Amino acid sequence: MSSIHTEAISYTAKGETMQGYLAYDSEDRARRPGVLVLPEWWGVNDYIRERAEKIAALGYTALAVDMYGSGKTAQNPDEAGAMMNAVLGDMETGTARLKAAYQTLLDQPTVDSERTGAIGYCFGGAAVLHMARIGMPFRAVVSFHGALGSFHTPEPGSVKATLLVCHGAADAMISDEDVRAFKGEMDAAGADYKFIAYKDAMHGFTSREADINGKKYGIPVGYNETADRESWQAMQDLFNEVF
Repeated sequence: MSSIHTEAISYTAKGETMQGYLAYDSEDRARRPGVLVLPEWWGVNDYIRERAEKIAALGYTALAVDMYGSGKTAQNPDEAGAMMNAVLGDMETGTARLKAAYQTLLDQPTVDSERTGAIGYCFGGAAVLHMARIGMPFRAVVSFHGALGSFHTPEPGSVKATLLVCHGAADAMISDEDVRAFKGEMDAAGADYKFIAYKDAMHGFTSREADINGKKYGIPVGYNETADRESWQAMQDLFNEVF
């Protein structure tokens, strides 16, 4: 869409400059739902910017979230793992970065602050589930091939968002025990969630780059066109319902 406006946007979290990526339809004058887009462990790269633009084309304001500071991205799995684990090892800072991005989204003049959501991929999937677990007031949260482990066990009734977890049934990075534990945690919290496992889909199933990275680095990731298409539609269906 030619009317999709994009820009780099800076904000701070605990004194550190973060560099996000904002996308919205500039021809639409109305306030609309705002959606955070949380990246894979690579950071805010071309793939995540493209996803933000696709969210904007659906009629929302999208903000791709920098989790590493200064818009840093990783060039290989060793860098990505180190950068991701630095965040996971200090979730107080990680949570502050998520909350700062959320506030930045709310501050946008195109956003209806009463209608917000978040989507995330891989590492970003874990991040959006964390935001739901700590009770951030999203209407919907969607994880695509995200990690399911918990940094915070929600109290019954504390998960405000409706959750959609789009999981690859052939994901070698997420164990069956992780899946059972997640479902048990959400059941105990009384969360409104839907868990979809896509047949033959591996970790990273939404990214065409996954095939290249899997072969290049010998990691168990791969693109699955059917799962990509069906999970994106499931997200749209949920957004249409809650927004």
